[in-house]
Amino acid sequence: MSAPVSLSTAGAAPVGHAETTPAAAHDDRHLFALSDSAALLVAETASTPCFAYRLDVARERFLALRSALPERVHLAYAVKSNPGPPLLAELAGLGAWFDCASAGEVAAVGLARDEVTDAVSGRMVFAGPAKSEADLRAALAAGARIQVDGIEDVQRLADWYHGPGSLDVNVRVHPLGGISETASIIGGSGPSAFGVDEEDLADFVAACAEYPSVRLAGLQVFSASNELDAQSLLANHRTALAIGERLQRLLGRPLDLIDLGGGLGIPYAVGSPELDIVALGAGLAELLEANAWFTGNVVLEPGRWLSGPTGVYVTRVVRVKESRSTTFAVLEGGINHLLRPLMTGQSFPVRAVSARRDLATIDWTDDSGAADDPGERATYTLAGPLCTSLDRVGTAELAPLQPGDLLVFGQAGAYGFTQAMTNFLSHPVPEQLWLGGSAASVDGLVLGPR
Repeated sequence: MSAPVSLSTAGAAPVGHAETTPAAAHDDRHLFALSDSAALLVAETASTPCFAYRLDVARERFLALRSALPERVHLAYAVKSNPGPPLLAELAGLGAWFDCASAGEVAAVGLARDEVTDAVSGRMVFAGPAKSEADLRAALAAGARIQVDGIEDVQRLADWYHGPGSLDVNVRVHPLGGISETASIIGGSGPSAFGVDEEDLADFVAACAEYPSVRLAGLQVFSASNELDAQSLLANHRTALAIGERLQRLLGRPLDLIDLGGGLGIPYAVGSPELDIVALGAGLAELLEANAWFTGNVVLEPGRWLSGPTGVYVTRVVRVKESRSTTFAVLEGGINHLLRPLMTGQSFPVRAVSARRDLATIDWTDDSGAADDPGERATYTLAGPLCTSLDRVGTAELAPLQPGDLLVFGQAGAYGFTQAMTNFLSHPVPEQLWLGGSAASVDGLVLGPR
């Protein structure tokens, strides 16, 4: 374990395809949680490659989003985006709800809540298209609101639930239309393994009547991922509320909870817009006012929006190779640490960090003396260490690189460490550093488990 290091938290925290990523010194800083000087210090403190996360960014983003939304809209952090224990503890201390999708995530949230003595009580929702017995039993034990995907979930819950009264659940409905998704990650309105198809909803409600110990009390509609346009999200939410009104009529009783899913996006490239959370909050208030039939609570499931901007991935160049008009920068880490570019075709933003940074004064966010030289640039294909030509983490325009140079990937706090092919080829597991949170050490840095 590396020795603790003190890093100043001065400066503004960021709020906020496989394309070529331009490395611009003064217009990409909102994409990186650490300044160049802080990234250099992290690289000297821990072995590279490694991840570093700023917990203060997660806290500030949670509070900003919370304040932008109507009071009855609750934030359930999507644990899958980053289940790091210090991050879960930070959010638990703020009273966040949690969106879990496995027994392991339920256990991680339970541990995080146990470690925060002044945690404000928040609820849990539980979802997933293929819930195992262990998953459902863990969700039941945690008191989670389970989002059933089909009659199979209802049947098993009826067998296993022995509490007082009936068990309230949500049904996940897959919309027939009226939704949009910029990139097909959730799947839009096409064929889906998720939920009950909207056209089958009446039959599903009738089938559930055979299991009176399980009570349909709410709805989940989750139809898009990483959307940057508030109006697109609101159009999807309008569709969800229309489905909710139909479900309420079919049931003949009020719904108490509607989960609108996640989809709150973050930019991965210079020039991409930030999601306007004020417009999102105002639009949700208007939608709820226009749907006076619904008087219950609403859930949003932000994952990436909260965790992505907290993190960077730091790695070094091992070698540079020219091959048939392509210049490769071969890195210490690749898809064994950052799998998302291969899965989605969208790269993380990346910048090269000069070793000539002044480390006498470290400020996490001040890059006023950043080392991006506006001069010579080269286009690099960024390859990793794995024995496969699939090991590519993007293409970037950078100043000339040489072995030992440090690269920093931004927006890496979500769908990075835990989504990757970490065990492939048995390379070392990258260290995770947690900075600037209420759980941090007196010196400002906490090292996660290796």
